Amino acid sequence: MADSKWHPSSWKSKSAAQIVDYPDQQHLERVLTKINALPPLVTPAEIERLRFQLAAVQRNEAFLLHAGDCAESFDACTQIGLILSFSLIIIWGGRVPVVRIGRIAGQYAKPRSSGTEKIDNREVLSFRGDNVNGVDPTDRTPDPERLLSAYFHSTATLNYVRGLLTSGFASLHHPRDWSLSHVRSPALRSEFEKITQGLSDALDFSHTIGADSGRESVPFDRGGGRGVLGEVDFYTSHEGLMLDWEQAMTREVNIVGSGSSSKEKSFYNTSAHFLWVGDRTRQLDGAHIEYFRGILNPIGIKVGPSLENEELIRLLEIVNPHKESGRVTLITRYGAGKIGDHLAGHIEAVKRSGHPVAWVCDPMHGNTLTSSSGFKTRNFGTIINELTSCISIHAACGSRLGGVSLEFTGELNDEGFSVTECLGGSMELSEEQLGLRYQSFCDPRLNFEQSLDVAFLISNYFKEERLGGKGENDIYAALGGRKTA
Repeated sequence: MADSKWHPSSWKSKSAAQIVDYPDQQHLERVLTKINALPPLVTPAEIERLRFQLAAVQRNEAFLLHAGDCAESFDACTQIGLILSFSLIIIWGGRVPVVRIGRIAGQYAKPRSSGTEKIDNREVLSFRGDNVNGVDPTDRTPDPERLLSAYFHSTATLNYVRGLLTSGFASLHHPRDWSLSHVRSPALRSEFEKITQGLSDALDFSHTIGADSGRESVPFDRGGGRGVLGEVDFYTSHEGLMLDWEQAMTREVNIVGSGSSSKEKSFYNTSAHFLWVGDRTRQLDGAHIEYFRGILNPIGIKVGPSLENEELIRLLEIVNPHKESGRVTLITRYGAGKIGDHLAGHIEAVKRSGHPVAWVCDPMHGNTLTSSSGFKTRNFGTIINELTSCISIHAACGSRLGGVSLEFTGELNDEGFSVTECLGGSMELSEEQLGLRYQSFCDPRLNFEQSLDVAFLISNYFKEERLGGKGENDIYAALGGRKTA
């Protein structure tokens, strides 16, 4: 809980990175005042439920899947089915609950390394996300009205997600519908088919013994109940980048929880269940950390190679001085070539400090490159190199990887084909194929097939470990992974 000196606006006394310069400040203030009067997007009870579940991740009793778009657009919402499929595969292999947090219903803004860029020999303001300005080079002036649009797009997305998840969309009875036709390697396809067949058999067994008997076995739209196999928890998240927006969506309410006095109040950010602070904005004396330390939401901190051990511990002391469970998730993003130099030191420093954290691997952001054809891309083999190295280093340090943070999309074109933004995977996407369906206006994302590749890899790893093996398997090499020294 924040001390008496903290207020949702106290960040304004600090230096802020990645701030948007609005030409009309009075217009901005009018929009923020209106947003502050609008209803919350999420409730404190939902936020506390997530915090409780993240505490289970910290105790190695659950696995966190944090996934979705690099930066949402106002026109897309294609992640829910993929997140559910991915989590089901992990549950099968690991036999642990999966906490699902989508980068959705608010992940519109994006930090940039430069405030301007050159397009057709003309310097223009950088695109900062749909809630700031437009992709079109003629629409780059920051517009406060886009913040209001972001609120209503987030509301519509949340309403759609809640409707899906309470009407049978999350039913687990669909593994046999997954197409594996994209998998070019016969040996790899055989491994994937074993997993999907095992899932299907287990669900058939549950049905046979009556685990979903009665109204639960009837489709929801025919009057059936949702049941344990048809309803899941799903949480929203975004990078807490736009502090004016975050302040406007912060509400002082009674603290939720059986141990709290009904008269005790504090602040929740009601724009999302979970927020994270990025590698570019985590300065100890900066505005973003000042804001993050005061809200009761569970938060994430991106941890990169530039973060010293001592600085990491100081960050934890600022945002979680009372070492509360479920409060902090550390999302590591070093790059495959640097993880061996930094992760072990960070793990040992946190262990010595006694701070409870959930360790999550982001194998995407440190592994971006530019193809010879000019596309910003990532190599699937490098992505899984960092992921498997992360698992191994945690094991060697007596720790455990608690989750994964991915940029992926289930987006398909009218012909049913996935995007082509990352190289490799079981579909063996080549550099020449990147231009076929490259849709991202920000960072490259794993497509549907590549995302399931990662899910199968993690699931099989944890299954082998659970059965007494070392967690090693042939899927890693078949997907393009390389053994590290």
